[in-house]
Amino acid sequence: MDTVVNSTSKPRVKPAVRLPHGLALRMPNGRALLLAVLPPVLGLAMLVLVWQLVSANNSNFPSPFVTWEAAVQLFADPFYSNGPNDQGIGWNILASLKRVALGFGLAAAAGIPLGFLIGRSRFLAGMCNPIVSLLRPVSPLAWLPIGLLVFKAANPAAIWAIFICSIWPMIINTAVGVQRVPQDYMNVARVLNLSEWKVFTKILLPAVLPYMLTGVRLAIGTAWLVIVAAEMLTGGVGIGFWVWDEWNNLNVPHILIAIVVIGVVGLVLEQALVALARAVTYEESGS
Repeated sequence: MDTVVNSTSKPRVKPAVRLPHGLALRMPNGRALLLAVLPPVLGLAMLVLVWQLVSANNSNFPSPFVTWEAAVQLFADPFYSNGPNDQGIGWNILASLKRVALGFGLAAAAGIPLGFLIGRSRFLAGMCNPIVSLLRPVSPLAWLPIGLLVFKAANPAAIWAIFICSIWPMIINTAVGVQRVPQDYMNVARVLNLSEWKVFTKILLPAVLPYMLTGVRLAIGTAWLVIVAAEMLTGGVGIGFWVWDEWNNLNVPHILIAIVVIGVVGLVLEQALVALARAVTYEESGS
């Protein structure tokens, strides 16, 4: 008996498989998390692999495992003190951070107001631009002998080197931010006959703050870079002097540990300022 096929019948469509609501939400986030975490992990793994290969071909260069064991012993008591020239790595990091905070704070106190003045006054900008252009490219360590000559002490000289290298990014970025304030804002302030203080607090400061914080972020990175080199030359307590002292003792694992610590501290300082900049940065409605 022949089978009769009904040409008008429609093929049955299988119902779509529905994922649980929670799983559907977690899958894109999990992929994004994987893409965010995997590349840095692979990069660090590659760095450790290269490190291991270098140490395998050079008996004087410690391997990652040897350096890790030294780090465990070192951070078991980071705040010991056996005299002014024999202190734990924790005290040395704190001493360097104090110098950076003082020099950087002085630079911010002088550089940010000066940047506002340069941005507001074309005449003052014409006076200061040649000076900034002349002195900004000078190596920070070139200022260290001037500090030793003037202050007659190593600690103020190191703070002076931090100050002079940190001030330029804050001056330049703040002045650029003031100059890029939309002219419409200033016209409205002129129509409303706002005082200079009102213009500063209501118009300039909110508009310039992202530029200013960019200069602060660049300055803190430079300051942390300079203090390590300055302390190698001036001595005393500090992470830079600690690195140089470990080199004199031929303690290469401690030098590698210090390099990692310096990088981590610098990264934390920069990321903290990046987070602050994101918190105060606004997007225009048209963007």
